[in-house]
Amino acid sequence: MEKVDLTEVKKQLRKVPEHIKVKLLSWAKAVERDGIKEVRKKKGYHDEPLQGKRKGQRSIRLSLSYRAIYREEKDKVINLVIVEEVNKHDY
Repeated sequence: MEKVDLTEVKKQLRKVPEHIKVKLLSWAKAVERDGIKEVRKKKGYHDEPLQGKRKGQRSIRLSLSYRAIYREEKDKVINLVIVEEVNKHDY
């Protein structure tokens, strides 16, 4: 069983465009329904591990400009996916 925690990004979500919120919530529902391993296979999210000081975190693309950073924590029964940040990425 997996649960997505958006607590850390509630404030950030007030500032992003509506279509970014919709895509993040769609991703979160898919993770809770299908599991993070299955959702990672979907090419549209470009799920990838991060390196350097963000090692242990992963990112998904919500658009060309926006991405969400998340990490996984394991409990006895629940695999918790915690979204830590939604930001506009500078390329």
